[in-house]
Order: sequence, then structure tokens, then C-alpha cells
Amino acid sequence: MNAIVIGAGFGGMAAALRLRAKGYHVVLIDRCQQLGGRAQVFERDGFRHDAGPTVITAPFLIAELFALFGDTMEDHLTLVPLRPWYRFRFADGDHFDYGGTMEETLAEIARIEPGDQDGYLKLLAHSKRIFDVGFTELSAQPFHRLGTMLRQVPRLLDLRSDKTVWGLVSAYVKNPKLRQAFSIQPLLVGGNPFDTTSIYGLIHYLERAYGVHFAMGGTGAIIRALGGLMERQGIDIRLDETVSRISMAGNVATGVVLADGRALASDLVVSNADAAHLYSAMVPKPAQARTTRLKLAAAHFSMGLFVLYFGTKITYPDVAHHTISLGPRYRELLADIFDRKVLADDFSLYLHRPTATDPSFAPPGCDSFYVLCPVPNLKAGIDWAMEGPRLQARIIAALDATILPGLAAAITAEFCMTPAAFRHDYLSEHGAGFSIAPLFRQSAWFRFHNQAEGIRNLYLTGAGTHPGAGLPGVLCSAKVLDALIPPAPGRIELEARAA
Repeated sequence: MNAIVIGAGFGGMAAALRLRAKGYHVVLIDRCQQLGGRAQVFERDGFRHDAGPTVITAPFLIAELFALFGDTMEDHLTLVPLRPWYRFRFADGDHFDYGGTMEETLAEIARIEPGDQDGYLKLLAHSKRIFDVGFTELSAQPFHRLGTMLRQVPRLLDLRSDKTVWGLVSAYVKNPKLRQAFSIQPLLVGGNPFDTTSIYGLIHYLERAYGVHFAMGGTGAIIRALGGLMERQGIDIRLDETVSRISMAGNVATGVVLADGRALASDLVVSNADAAHLYSAMVPKPAQARTTRLKLAAAHFSMGLFVLYFGTKITYPDVAHHTISLGPRYRELLADIFDRKVLADDFSLYLHRPTATDPSFAPPGCDSFYVLCPVPNLKAGIDWAMEGPRLQARIIAALDATILPGLAAAITAEFCMTPAAFRHDYLSEHGAGFSIAPLFRQSAWFRFHNQAEGIRNLYLTGAGTHPGAGLPGVLCSAKVLDALIPPAPGRIELEARAA
């Protein structure tokens, strides 16, 4: 049997591998010239930049894909633990190094607020309870039936999933700086900490249990390793081709139509395209279930991203691998981005310096960076052709005055991506960085289903589906397909003979 996977992001690649392990002949199609979806790799004047996720928190999910074929991840990929995981820099110049051993973390907390040590331990214990249910039990479980959701409601309420991440953290930690540091994780998956369900508080335990890693060679090295695995398993990879729509026969998906008009037939289709784009542009409205149309109409999208990539002609050895620079405002800035949808004069930044761990990202004596600035998505109507250069100049000036002194003179080979580029390059609805936001009303059954509602033989992976955005989330969305899609008939016969 044949399967077509649309989109070669992590969710699409994982789905292709899992389907191949089930005995399907798999064709993987992506509009980009490289594998990886949003995890592209950019090269400029000897500087290398990972465009996608750089925080690796659940490496076992990657290892599982190799194990499907009796292969070993460590034979193809080197992951190294980071210490610290993140350095938080506050508006007053103070900092907080988070990660490493528990003793190191508690010592850092004590330096800022001794009374919050016990609160952090209690927060971590609560995070483990959420993790045991929300991740271990439910992240790879299909939620396409309402009954599944209803059975989980008592447990989710017992874990106070009705609270926000900010509310959860504030119940245990009192210092304002530490509250910011421990509530920032939803922004890594596109959510406002003041709106995101506290289910995402499980990230604290996930990081503590499995660490935060970096792949030598960058996220691009993970993509290359998975690409090699797919090639060895005979997956047909077709890049620089765009799927324009799903072919339908009544309420059954029968294949895809490419932008150049060619039609490809298939027994089933898996979409790793942005879920909102899939339903707004690729599937006929009459074929969609009413619940899908309602979800799309009411969808609240994640923020947009302004990402500035650059090299420096000098090095900054004291700058950590991951730095999160928090501006003078927190709640109000997030309200500007998510609710009021205005581009504020101030900002908070995530600064990635891969050369802190892997010097191959830059020429000798140089550093490679990208800085990510959360901004409103395209619903704000911002003219990025005009505002992009202005924001870039403000960011460079701010970094020059704080974390990267001398940057204005040392910067080189700079370029940027705006929400408009996310819409054009990745067909991301409204240029959102992470598809729909991780609100409680957009989680589990309320999120776009992994098995399309009302359409047979169409399945979804990726940030807009259950369980959500982030590298662990999209890899788990492909695991959900294991429970939804049976092995190919030939595979069943082969297993029966082997038994």
C-alpha cells in the first residue's frame, strides 16, 4: 500500500518512518529545497545557522525512530548536554543560570530568593504529576473521539490544568524574576504564559528528567541523520515540490495534486502542513466536518517570530549557548504581542550562540548567532518590509549595549525572517510561528485531530495537532498515527508467517 506524507518537518519525517516500519511504500513531499520543514539550515559567508528548534529535550523520541529499523541513533548523531540549559538576563542586569545539577539550580535560586528553593522543588513535583499523565500516558494517545477527552477531564482538573502556566508557577514561586524564568516555557511552543494551560508545566520535569541537549553539527545534523535513515529504508523523498490540495472522492482522501497540476494517487495521506492551512486552502469545505470548520473559525493563533541571523568578527566566550533576555515589561509586553497585536518599542529576546558548544558554526575567531524576538502574527497588519529593518536596528543596538558589547562594529552576514516569510516559505497561516496557540480550549480533542474529522484516509501531524508544538510534541503527533493506522496488509501477512 502507498502513503503520501505532505511536509518534511520533524512530524512529517517521523510519520514517514513510522509508516515505512508498518510496511507502506512512502512518498515524502516538501516545498523546501532541504528536509526539515522549519528546521532549515542557512549558510552565509562561512557562518551556519539552524533555522528551527535548537533545544533538544526528549532525545529518546529521536532514538525511537532509529530503533524501529534496528538502528542506533548514537551511530549517526552526537548529542551533548548543555550547562546551563538557559541563562536568563533580567532588565536590571541580573542573571539566573538554570540547569545542570539540582544542587546548582538550588544554589542559583538561593542567590536570588532563598525562600523559593522549597517552592521550586514543589513546582517540580507537581510538574512530574502532570508529566506522568499529560506526556507519558496521553501525548501519543489519539483524541479524535470526544469520549476519550471526557474520560480524562477529572484527571486533568485534578492536576489543575484549568490554571495557566503563570498561575501554576506563581502558586509555588514568589520572586518576580524567578516567576518569569519558570513561566517562560510556553513561549517555546507559541503560547502566552498567562493564557497557556498549565499542562505545559510538564516541561519543567521533562527538562530535569532528560536534560537539555545540543546536537553536534546542530539541528541540521539531526535532519541529516533522519534523512539518511529514510534513504536507507527506501522512502521516496521529493523536495522543492508543493502540494496544492488533497484529492477527494466523496469523503475519502485519494491522493494529492501538486502545484504544477500533477496528481499522485495514494491509499492514505498524512499532512504535516500547517493544520490551519490544510483546512483553509487544501481540503474542500464541503468535505470538512462541522467541528473542523468551527475550530478553524474560532482558532487563536500563536505569536509570530522575527528572527535575526548574524555572525560576528569577534568571539563572545562569556555568552551562554542559550540566553533569554527579558525586557522591562513581562505581562504587558505579552499582552501587546498576543492580545493587542501591536509591535511595542521594547522586547524580550532569545539569543542562540551555537559556537559556545560547536565552533564549526563559524570561521575561526568568529561567533554565530541568531536572535529570536516574539512579535504579533500577521493578523496585526504590520508592514514588515518597513518595520523589519527598524526592529533589526533596535535589536542590534540593544544587544550592543548589554549582552554583546561592540556588536554594531563586529556584526557581519546578517539577514532576517519575519512572519511574512513564515507565511510564504512554510505556508503558515497568519505567519504564526507555532500554528494555533496552546490554550486549554485548543488542546487534546479541541485541537485539530490527528485523524481528520469526517474524512477517511487523511491524517495530521505537526504543531497544530495533538499534542502540540515543540520538538517533543510534533514527534509525539507521529506516534499517535501508530494507534490510528494499521500495518500495510503485506506487512500483516509477513508478520503472520514469521510467527
